[in-house]
Amino acid sequence: MARTNSSAVARKKRVKRIRKKVIGTSERPRLRVFKSSRHIYAQLIDDSAGTTLAAMSTVDKAFESEKEKGKTADAKKVGILIAEKAKAAGISQVVFDRGGCIYHGRVKALSEGAREGGLNF
Repeated sequence: MARTNSSAVARKKRVKRIRKKVIGTSERPRLRVFKSSRHIYAQLIDDSAGTTLAAMSTVDKAFESEKEKGKTADAKKVGILIAEKAKAAGISQVVFDRGGCIYHGRVKALSEGAREGGLNF
């Protein structure tokens, strides 16, 4: 019997396990990170209302990539930009949701950029 994509199944399990514990509110929304092989995405989500308050990614028109720096530098820049959008919306406290990924590399760079931008988590 053929297996399904076990890494994708394992990641979905991790996401479900994390979502049991990490809940965003209107005062302290959830900063959700998703990374693909090429891009990284960040959203501020209010789970009580079920709405996205702000979003930023490397495919956003407001984002200008520095090609020579690499994907980790782009992730840090996305973190800084999502922090600016959060500040504009009046948000300073967030709960970090790493999206089933290891807190390393691009995910860590995004969170450090968000902290540099003024978000507390």
